[in-house]
Amino acid sequence: MATTASVPSTTTPVYQDQIVTSGAARKALAAGRIVIGWTFLWAFLDKLLGLGYMTPAERAWINGGTPAQGFINGIESPFAGFFQLFANPFGDVLFMAGLLGIGVAMITGAGLKIAAVTGSLLMLFMYLAELPLAIGGTNPITDSHWIEAAVLIISATTLAGDTWGLGKWWAGKVGNSWLR
Repeated sequence: MATTASVPSTTTPVYQDQIVTSGAARKALAAGRIVIGWTFLWAFLDKLLGLGYMTPAERAWINGGTPAQGFINGIESPFAGFFQLFANPFGDVLFMAGLLGIGVAMITGAGLKIAAVTGSLLMLFMYLAELPLAIGGTNPITDSHWIEAAVLIISATTLAGDTWGLGKWWAGKVGNSWLR
């Protein structure tokens, strides 16, 4: 059983194994949280507006593009049939809401647990959609999706939102629940 620690400025219990005491480590965790948040938020903005990085302007969501359907219709993995369930306007809304929500949560430091769960699920789906990984690539088993999921999970489990973020405020609003 984990013991609770007294932490000023929060009204919810914080467990000793969640506290990172090194100031440098807390800042590094916060920086990682913000960087991964920006990664998701940037993907949302690029797909929404067609900024020309991964999404050309003519395929932007605001110009009638289909961000999820465009990706899903190109899947050739053994899971292609499963992903066809999301090849519709609802899938586009779900995908874009996910990118936006995960990005905002990670950047602000509020709602990190739900962002970690949904973001890791999104990364798992994208990993499965790209199987089999390219032979001759840098690693035939793991790719960047694993790293992104790990950063999401590490951020949520180390209270990384409390440094340079709204984590303490959010904890006061939702308590020590899975929404934290």
